[in-house]
Amino acid sequence: MATQTRTQRQAAAKKAAATRKRNSARQSGRSASASARRTQSSARSTARSARGTAKAAARTTARRTEAEVTRLEAFGRQAERVVLIPVGAALEARDTVTRTVNTYTNPRRTRAALNRFERRGASALRRNRRVLARQAKEVRREVDRSANGAQAEVEQVVDRLRSLA
Repeated sequence: MATQTRTQRQAAAKKAAATRKRNSARQSGRSASASARRTQSSARSTARSARGTAKAAARTTARRTEAEVTRLEAFGRQAERVVLIPVGAALEARDTVTRTVNTYTNPRRTRAALNRFERRGASALRRNRRVLARQAKEVRREVDRSANGAQAEVEQVVDRLRSLA
């Protein structure tokens, strides 16, 4: 699997955090709703349980808000990536063009680059020449082996013919 960039990891983390917060808020909301129903239906409801229910509802709202903020931050990171990637690619292309221009506008650097190309070409030719020579030698050996085998067979046939005559 390809490695993720820092921005991708941060966006994934924010997205996961938003999901966890949303799930927590949902669970907390269920608890608050159940508590509210119990408080409402109970004839013995007290001011204390009403305050607890109010606090739970406030926590639920706060968690939900945090979850949505986190989700928006994750979306912002993805949007930031859309802008940063082309900018980075353009800077890389500019650097490459600058290096090339710097190389070929300076006579000393141009000579050095051409010498480097020449050395690479020479070593590639030597390598290819060695490979071809090795293959030709193998083919020659195989032909010699088959020629020796064919000569032996011809001699056997000649011997048979002489014995029949």
